[in-house]
Amino acid sequence: MSARFHLPAWHPQRVELNDEVHARPPEALSPPASISYLALVPPEGAPREQTLDSLRDLVRRVGGPEPAPGSSHYSTDLGAFRLKWERHTEFSRFMVIVPGVGADPFATTAIDAVPADWVAALPGTVIVAAHAALVPDEGKALDLAAIAARCFGGNHLIGAEVSGGRATAITDFRIHGDGFSRFLLLDRGTGQRQAGRIVQRLLEIDTYRIMALLALPVARDLSPVLGRHERELAAVTDALITCGENDEPVLLDRLTRLAAEIETGEARNRYRFSAAAAYYEIVQRRIEDLREGRIEGLQTIREFTERRLAPAMNTVRDVARRQEMLSQRVARATQLLSTRVDLTRERQNQALLASMDRRARLQLRLQQTVEGLSVAAITYYVVGLIGYAAKAFVGPQFPLGAEAITGLAVPLVAILVFLATRRVRRRMEREEP
Repeated sequence: MSARFHLPAWHPQRVELNDEVHARPPEALSPPASISYLALVPPEGAPREQTLDSLRDLVRRVGGPEPAPGSSHYSTDLGAFRLKWERHTEFSRFMVIVPGVGADPFATTAIDAVPADWVAALPGTVIVAAHAALVPDEGKALDLAAIAARCFGGNHLIGAEVSGGRATAITDFRIHGDGFSRFLLLDRGTGQRQAGRIVQRLLEIDTYRIMALLALPVARDLSPVLGRHERELAAVTDALITCGENDEPVLLDRLTRLAAEIETGEARNRYRFSAAAAYYEIVQRRIEDLREGRIEGLQTIREFTERRLAPAMNTVRDVARRQEMLSQRVARATQLLSTRVDLTRERQNQALLASMDRRARLQLRLQQTVEGLSVAAITYYVVGLIGYAAKAFVGPQFPLGAEAITGLAVPLVAILVFLATRRVRRRMEREEP
């Protein structure tokens, strides 16, 4: 169909940005199905393509379409199992899906269909490993004790009705002997896409919960360091009250080193704390998306998560805020001490200028004294020359004797020498910049 008009040139990223909302859709799942999930944090400094290379290796081994270079997500049916892979900023995750489950949903899992040596060779460290079993609800009364004994090792269960009561999600949020946590989803006709969304939300809640908690050990380790910095700052500010001018450079050096340590720590931990806040927000949104309904005798996923995750995130926020406030306090103290040092330096400069002014006046007086002595000395020598000349040329017939001529020459020569010296000094003063 021909267009009635032609659009202007497209923005080069229009298609990419438009399709972003359609990227990484949840897998369509039909009960019964077994899902295994791995989230791995890559080795520090490892290239981003390392996990993608492992994915290509698996696809070549089982025979399937290879992911495109630079891909950040991939999904395909490899016959014995379906595979979904996604790369995120701090981790990569694999989801393996196999149709059907046994009487014990976690006795045989989806990960068993994947080559064991390939799983063991995956790059990075496991941050989350989980099995999810999607089974049809038979309509019987929910026997929580039997489910706990059969599927969760008798552990205390957490769960709720989700998606408006169209499914029941049950877990214990514990790591079992095989290294995986477990999720059981009883389906009451959710539909393939909705079931896929529920499973993905449950797995993401577990993943982002752990990723958010990565900041908690950092906050705990940082708390005593901040306490030491706060005591050092208090000691410096107390010393500011009574310190003298000679102590100011020492205090400024202490503050400068303290500020450098705090800024280094803040730069090192800022990303971890910011990421924790973002992950915590994602957890809350995923829980809201579940639309939980209470099951009598069970804690909901929200209640269980908030009971421990919320205080942990409060601790992280408080430590981050404490670090930021400490940095601001050190900056204010440094500014105050710098101002004080500047004032001290200004007083010293004024004293130095006053001292230089006194020396200049003394030099002027000395110069004037020297000038007077110079006039006297020059007059003495010039009059002496006049006296010698008078003795040589003045005869008896001249009315004035040589002594009289010499005496009369003294004031005249002195006046002339004084005037000449003064003229030379004034000329030199005019030539000064």
